[in-house]
Amino acid sequence: MNSKITQALFNSNGGYAALILRVPVGLILAAHGAQKLFGWFGGYGLEGTGQWMASIGLEPGYLMALMAGGAEFFGGLALLLGLLTRPAALVVAFAMLIAIFAVHIGNGLFMANNGYEYALTLFVVSSALVVQGAGRFALDKVLLERFGGASR
Repeated sequence: MNSKITQALFNSNGGYAALILRVPVGLILAAHGAQKLFGWFGGYGLEGTGQWMASIGLEPGYLMALMAGGAEFFGGLALLLGLLTRPAALVVAFAMLIAIFAVHIGNGLFMANNGYEYALTLFVVSSALVVQGAGRFALDKVLLERFGGASR
């Protein structure tokens, strides 16, 4: 694998802060994605989520539910593990921007009114992980050492 690409994907000077961001946000995202994909944790599954997405103009609803659920579930698992963190965080950040502008922006900031504060928080954390990377306590570090040489 190209050394520059490997370094850009996997290298990170982050430490505990990246771990503190990744683990709970990864769990939360994976759980939200599981609601959309599988109907777990009180969710509606792909069919119900797809119908809702179609009702708010995100068409085709089933595909949009699959993409949003997949970004959250698999992106969340990747963040939790620190595996391909930058690409996963980028996908999650993009999904959160869509959630903010397609669903929540008209309701103001606060969650009590179905506002965008929660999606904005997830967007900001994901964006920070795109910039910072997974940190040293992640599978990305293992991949970097195996395929790209250890960073100093």
